[in-house]
Amino acid sequence: MPTADASAARSSHKPLLWLVSLGIFMQMLDSTIVNTALPAMARSLGESPLQMQSVVFSYALAVASFIPASGWIADRFGTRRTFLAAIVLFTLGSLACALSPTLGWLVASRVLQGVGGAMLLPVGRLAVMRTVPREQFLAAMSFIAIPALMGPLLGPTLGGWLVEVASWHWIFLINLPIGVIGFIAALRIMPNHHGHRKLRFDLAGYLMLAFGMIALSLALDGTSTFDSAPALVIVLAVIGLVALAGYWLHAASRANALFPLTLFKVGSFRIGILGNLFSRMGSGAMPLLIPLLLQVGLGMSPMNAGMMMIPVALSAMAAKRAAVKLVERYGYRHVLMVNTVCVGLAMASFVIVQPGQPLWQQILQLAVFGTFNSIQFTVMNTVTLRDLDSTQASSGNSLLSMVMMLATGFGAAAAGSLLAAFGSHLGGHDAMRALHATFVCVGVITLSSTLVFWQLPENRPHPRAVEEVVE
Repeated sequence: MPTADASAARSSHKPLLWLVSLGIFMQMLDSTIVNTALPAMARSLGESPLQMQSVVFSYALAVASFIPASGWIADRFGTRRTFLAAIVLFTLGSLACALSPTLGWLVASRVLQGVGGAMLLPVGRLAVMRTVPREQFLAAMSFIAIPALMGPLLGPTLGGWLVEVASWHWIFLINLPIGVIGFIAALRIMPNHHGHRKLRFDLAGYLMLAFGMIALSLALDGTSTFDSAPALVIVLAVIGLVALAGYWLHAASRANALFPLTLFKVGSFRIGILGNLFSRMGSGAMPLLIPLLLQVGLGMSPMNAGMMMIPVALSAMAAKRAAVKLVERYGYRHVLMVNTVCVGLAMASFVIVQPGQPLWQQILQLAVFGTFNSIQFTVMNTVTLRDLDSTQASSGNSLLSMVMMLATGFGAAAAGSLLAAFGSHLGGHDAMRALHATFVCVGVITLSSTLVFWQLPENRPHPRAVEEVVE
């Protein structure tokens, strides 16, 4: 039986947990709410709905680029000031998105939103880690994980509904009252923890890493963005690779590197990070492609397209326990080898979607994809972090978070380029065929990551060693 003091301690932390949950919900909701609104945005801004991927990948890329700096900023300036700044940037970015008159303005506003979003989740989680006693930490993390699951569940449907009853601008305007409430609450609730040691920020390493990620993302998106300058795509790709190689050499000789290279001496982490990068490129394309298939290909309304994403989210939530049981029985390697193939085939299977297809068949197909995709995420994340020691856990987790968002951005950029290439090849008259061909390509990309997971050793973890990692 818990003592009265223990119960009082839990109650005293509830306001902080609710505040952090609100911040996480804002970030996760905005990661998904925009997808079903893309065709409406395209019509409003005079753009092609098949070339709106920059709205998605700019946000993901901004989050990925700023995650490495978020922990140092919180240690240097305190969790309260950093969290408040994150809310302000996210809210101002939302307002700028709603007021955007052109696609370029919207993309720039999404970058501002992403900078704020990059700090909401890690800084909020850091505040919980430094406030909640260790014996209550698991329960606290489970509590703040709920919004991370609810955001993807509500986002597409809410986005579609707002587009139909109002306009696409409201998918951003709803963040304004939430941001104001969160800011006022943070002033009263958020503790102001600072880092115990004043470490010097590795600015040179950060700039090389961020520049490399941005250049490679722009190169992937180059087919649809730089139609008349293919040489620029090649230059961006080479410069991006050079910047990342420069960071690798830089980190090898720095004690305060953002991500120490000793992390990659851990075999499971090395394989897990690479597997996450390549597998999630396919998964990162799906939130862009599925709403386009439903609205542009099948002619669904934004609301109906959003509701069709509910089976994906529900099956994903239900499959997380199944992932744990599968790993306990068959081991990481076998599960990832088989499930990666299943995910790739599930993505490619959208090539059979046609107008007039029974609704139950479409729902079943989406649910099957959500199931395999959820198992993939849970097992990949667990195998990546499982062998890190206490001194590596923080930097390893930050690098995994960065790679997850980076792969999402890469996936959206690659999907946009594939759509543009297939649309051009087909003369721009058959959007459905371009979508079908793109689904097959992202499925093949995901299938190729099987070669990475093949390198995992044959082993089965102790039942208690497998933990679910929330997306």
